[in-house]
Amino acid sequence: MEQGMIPPGVAGHNRSMVTPHFAVMPPDGILDSRLPGWSGARLFFQTSPQMGARFVQAMVAFEPGGRGEPARVDGISHFYYVVEHSCDIIIGTQRHTLTAGGYAYLPPGTAHRLESAFGARLTWIRKKFDDAGLGAPPVIVSHADQVAHRLRHTIGRSWQHLLPEEDLRYDFAVNILHFKPGTHFAMVETHIMEHGLLMLTGQGMYLLGRTWHEVWTGDFIWMGPYCPQQFYPTGWGDAAYLLYKDVNRDVDLG
Repeated sequence: MEQGMIPPGVAGHNRSMVTPHFAVMPPDGILDSRLPGWSGARLFFQTSPQMGARFVQAMVAFEPGGRGEPARVDGISHFYYVVEHSCDIIIGTQRHTLTAGGYAYLPPGTAHRLESAFGARLTWIRKKFDDAGLGAPPVIVSHADQVAHRLRHTIGRSWQHLLPEEDLRYDFAVNILHFKPGTHFAMVETHIMEHGLLMLTGQGMYLLGRTWHEVWTGDFIWMGPYCPQQFYPTGWGDAAYLLYKDVNRDVDLG
């Protein structure tokens, strides 16, 4: 079919859904943005305070030779996870190469920039930092291959904690959850933490509120606080997703 020709029945049919409590965002319908300080880069904002989230998550797509330097905003922490290809992150005078599965956590005030010689796709998470009187945690640059798998609740389901779970200075967590075919959550979870979820591999069915949604590799889900949720993989292979959640802080009573 020629470019620009849309087959009958396509318009208006998609898996996207945005509600006050959750959102399902397949990548196809998210329009790109361009920002000052970023060249050879397109940014696809998946969730933000405009949606109801208390953090920002975006997919960054670098062209070969692309680079980015986030605007300096006081009190904001950053997390990057490389989904595809490789990217250099320059922190002060130190250059680190992040291949697919590589990640970096940067506490507020950490000067940094990104460069990708051959193009890359990476997740970018930002959040206002709440130090709770503990001070800022250190920079982390690592790779998922260096993080142990921990079995949780059901056979065939494991977690990787990309940030130290026991260190209360971190006010959010980023984990990778892995599912073998046939496993599932041990319960329908309903909790105070909100989530940003990126499907890394595989496919599955996700319960959000009272409705089930089919999710595939590349899909994004935002889950607000207390949104009932459950997941089980479908298909023949393993499934895995990257999961943000806010942790380690008391309720804000305003």
